[in-house]
Amino acid sequence: MAGGHDADGHRGMDDDNDRRAEANLDHLLRLFTVPETRGSTLARIEQEVTENLAGFLRDRVVATERDLAELETDFADTRLPEHPTFVSDQADFLLEKVVAESVHTAAPGFVGHMTTALPYFMLPLAKLLAGLNQNLVKTETSKAFTPLERQVLGMLHRLVYARDDTFYATHLHDAERALGAFGSGGTVANITALWVARNRAFPADGGFPGIARAGFAAALAHHDCRGAVVLVSARGHYSLGKAADLLGLGRDQVVAIPTDREDRVRPELVAAACRERQARGERVMAIVGVAGTTETGRVDPLGALADVAAEHGAHFHVDAAWGGPTLFSRREAGKLAGIERADSVTLDAHKQLYVPLGCGAALFRDPAALNAVEHHAAYVIRAGSRDLGSRTLEGSRPGMALLVHSGLRVFGRQGYALLIERGIDLAHHFAGLLRAAPDFELVTAPELNILTYRYAPPWFQEAWTNGDAARRGVLDTGLNGVIAELQRRQRARGRSFVSRTTLEFEDRPVPLVVFRVVLANPLTTGAILDAMLDEQRALAAEPGVAEQLDALRGEAGAGEGGPSDATDSLSG
Repeated sequence: MAGGHDADGHRGMDDDNDRRAEANLDHLLRLFTVPETRGSTLARIEQEVTENLAGFLRDRVVATERDLAELETDFADTRLPEHPTFVSDQADFLLEKVVAESVHTAAPGFVGHMTTALPYFMLPLAKLLAGLNQNLVKTETSKAFTPLERQVLGMLHRLVYARDDTFYATHLHDAERALGAFGSGGTVANITALWVARNRAFPADGGFPGIARAGFAAALAHHDCRGAVVLVSARGHYSLGKAADLLGLGRDQVVAIPTDREDRVRPELVAAACRERQARGERVMAIVGVAGTTETGRVDPLGALADVAAEHGAHFHVDAAWGGPTLFSRREAGKLAGIERADSVTLDAHKQLYVPLGCGAALFRDPAALNAVEHHAAYVIRAGSRDLGSRTLEGSRPGMALLVHSGLRVFGRQGYALLIERGIDLAHHFAGLLRAAPDFELVTAPELNILTYRYAPPWFQEAWTNGDAARRGVLDTGLNGVIAELQRRQRARGRSFVSRTTLEFEDRPVPLVVFRVVLANPLTTGAILDAMLDEQRALAAEPGVAEQLDALRGEAGAGEGGPSDATDSLSG
């Protein structure tokens, strides 16, 4: 084989850079059948990842301050490669241009988003999953994966609904029933749940074939209905708007209900909205409760929402993409009381079940619920088959249930409970640090393992407390800019990372820009969080930020304060 390969047809380590692979059938067939030689770049990557993933990520992901616009220049050529590229050359390119400039989401100091470290055993299992390349649309392309997926759905269903053994023995592998549907994440799960809710709200009736066949206009006309709405907390996930768009409701029909000071939806306002919408001739298609809001980790009063849904004949869905695994912990499960009354529940395995992206599931209390969206095709998903593809939004999809099944068995209920409880305990520990710090302000306390806070020097807090509404608005607006700049600088430094969001409160004159922290990584410690606050203090004393604070201090009427004064105030 020509083109700089060794006897096995692969590129040697000492090949010249100007050599290139040849486009011949022999070369292509080797790509399907013969692995890279031990000394090749790809083989070394695989070895490093297998033997020491944490070390590989630490050494290979280089935290730089390169702007995204600069990175885009590495990916600006849209011409299709005419000739093959050596695998090792491609691996070198990925190491230099992609891996090095990736986000180290597994780092203990990366506490800004819902992506975290993975247990080591998930990597070889993910490789096995890719190698098997099973397609869960049909048993003809998945075989054992289909009953495995049904088993995992049953295990998760039992976690949420806790039905008895007879229930699961009856429905688990019933070709006419399904306890849930797997998908690529919470968005697909939420869409699936509302898809079922829509079709069950406008079913076949006499001569009307149902909304799935006749469409929305015909359904509204048949039921003499002016529209359909979904009621959800103002903290509801944006995927619900996507679902309303796709399902024909319209995004404006997802009605955001205000939350209380604890950031939980107010059930009495949900009930009032139901009455108002029904009086206008609209159908309340679904009420959505949130178990672990994305921004603040709060859990809505699920039992009270279930009461409202039952009173008004609405489908009750709980988006527990984040908070659902809290049910593993007997100590903390009570926070999700009422979830067992939901008609459907979203869970994301790639969050707190520590499975690689992307894997989510929609679970249904009624095993027949998914029949409302059942589709068949003569060539692949025929009626009467045990295939789950007839009841999933996605057709071809990987067998991610293999990874969930492995996590459930390797960790067990007790293992997941320990991880959940550790994250919640760490969040409360961090909240304690913030309450004790004179130059930080806890904005939303943790209920689960998410909290928000902001940097606020003592002089700022004093001026805000003593100011009127107008002055407080000026102060908060000015501090919002400081928080945004601190978060940007901290992200650019790459030593630690918190995200930021904007929250509105009835007792605040303007929305607040706040730091957001998600504490799910088992490798994160209290010492790391302490160091993260110290880093933010140091960033606040840097040129640019210190001037912003001085200007704000002047507006606050806190006296003349140069950079040295601002720095002194940071140390408390």
